[in-house]
Amino acid sequence: MRGMRRIAPASSTKGARLARKAWQLLHLDSARAITLAREALDVATRGVELAGQSWARLAIGYHLLYFGTPQEAAHELRQAHELCTHLNDDAGRILAAAGLARCLWREGRFAESLNLVLPLRDEGLAVLQHEQRGVLLNTIAGCYSAQGRSEQAFAYMYQALRDSGPAHGRGYDAVLHCNLAHELLQIGDYHEALRQLDQGISRCQGIHNPRLLAVLLINRVICLTELDRAQEAMLDVMRVRSLPADASGRGALAAHFETLAIAALRAGEPALGDELVQRAMDAPRESIPDELVELAIARALQSGQRQMWADALARLDAVMHLVGAEDADAAEGLSLRVRCQYFALRSELQEQLGDAKAALATMRIWQQLHMARAQMASRARYQAAALQTELLRLQHKLDEQEAQRRATERARAELEEVNKQLSRKIHEVQSLQEALRQQATHDALTGLFNRRHFNDALPAVFAQATRHLEPLAVAVIDLDHFKQINDRHGHLAGDGLLAAFGRMLAEHCRQSDVACRYGGEEFCLLMPHTDAATAQRKVHALLQLWREQSFTIDGQTISGLSFSAGVADSRRAPIAAQLLLRAADEQLLLAKKLGRGRVMVDGEDAMLPF
Repeated sequence: MRGMRRIAPASSTKGARLARKAWQLLHLDSARAITLAREALDVATRGVELAGQSWARLAIGYHLLYFGTPQEAAHELRQAHELCTHLNDDAGRILAAAGLARCLWREGRFAESLNLVLPLRDEGLAVLQHEQRGVLLNTIAGCYSAQGRSEQAFAYMYQALRDSGPAHGRGYDAVLHCNLAHELLQIGDYHEALRQLDQGISRCQGIHNPRLLAVLLINRVICLTELDRAQEAMLDVMRVRSLPADASGRGALAAHFETLAIAALRAGEPALGDELVQRAMDAPRESIPDELVELAIARALQSGQRQMWADALARLDAVMHLVGAEDADAAEGLSLRVRCQYFALRSELQEQLGDAKAALATMRIWQQLHMARAQMASRARYQAAALQTELLRLQHKLDEQEAQRRATERARAELEEVNKQLSRKIHEVQSLQEALRQQATHDALTGLFNRRHFNDALPAVFAQATRHLEPLAVAVIDLDHFKQINDRHGHLAGDGLLAAFGRMLAEHCRQSDVACRYGGEEFCLLMPHTDAATAQRKVHALLQLWREQSFTIDGQTISGLSFSAGVADSRRAPIAAQLLLRAADEQLLLAKKLGRGRVMVDGEDAMLPF
């Protein structure tokens, strides 16, 4: 009957016990798990133990999801689903269906995958526990992620992580750290992604699952490469490259050699890049858009290293039908991250070929996609709302239990425990909401506001200044020769300087000022009640302070720092907020053109030189 939980048959036979043990070891010790699962299937088949056969095939099917092909996994999972349905084993049936959904996803059939698994959610939350519930929720999250719907994916992933923590997750918590990191990569939150990956890799030290470790390392390679730290990723590249294509290593699934090749080529390792490109081309693969486009990017970088610019562009042209120029044109399942990577490289190649007009048009597409990623990150904070919906459902269930079992002491004890769990979940949601609010408006490295907050604040402050006939100044600041710092001392040193500059801005700005990191080594100051001349003096004072700074890194002293800045105010650009920002940016370009280390003001010939 609908609404009543069906109890699975007793699992006291030898085959069933072995099969359950295999499932429990699936993520903790993959080699031991598949050995036990096959032994369980043999014992259960000879003894005609249907319960043992069902869970043995379930464990084998999930093992093949990681170490085999989708077709091999689906064969076992369909048989497990039929047996569990026949036995009224709801937990096994739901897990088998979730595994089949993953097979569909791996074949690029994303909509079918979600349509299969999403209707199982409510029943699964009632029937499954701990890592089994995590498997279901993570499968739903993966389907949403494949469709580019990160806000829904995050909600399910975080809830899955709470249900599958280290105490009860049987290693599945490492899977969830990996998938959370992957989703954070999609929205561009690389530092939080690295944190999740480090947790997952650390967790792998206590388990024996080489495929899981390989995927964590691949995600870290992606993260470091997109942070322009590809050289740091080479150790991870070599570790994945050396893993064999069987259950003792990465498995038969694609090892994402195209991703490793991009990192190697970006790190200036052409021989390794060539080898990895060839291995990517030789490897069997499904029609996953991200993988196909990344392979084209790797081959384009390969040609670019030989200065074969036209050939490199042709490599990208070959997958243009997948990438498209607008959201509606892109292939289903192609991530914004890979599309951004594609158009950034395409613009570089067009510039190398001397086609500045085409390069600019391509860069505009990249900017639109980058803004879409930022908007996706902003929407992700609403994942807490999905969790709150689940909490309300749990509360309703709690009320029903209280009414039904009020007469017994046991019911009251159970109710007290559920209340404790509910309080913890509410606290977790509140903490998550606050963390998301901070992530949406602040730059993690410097602690200043981020570009999104600045772009939100500028029109409102500009409108207020215009309404009250008060000046509003904007300064755009760019740290001089910052790339040389990264090249000579490393990106960690560069990050340290950015953080120090952020602290200096925060300490010397008024409470009414808005200081933000606008991107890279570029910063913006929004100064209400301030005209351009006053703002110029203030920014010049900041320049003097920055010149006086001295930093010691690995025994080397970094000093003589400077920045270039452009200043404009609303009285000289009274039409629109964006024109005011553009005016300040033009003055910054002029300051850099005139030799850097100076502050230029819009509308005046005066400047404060180095």
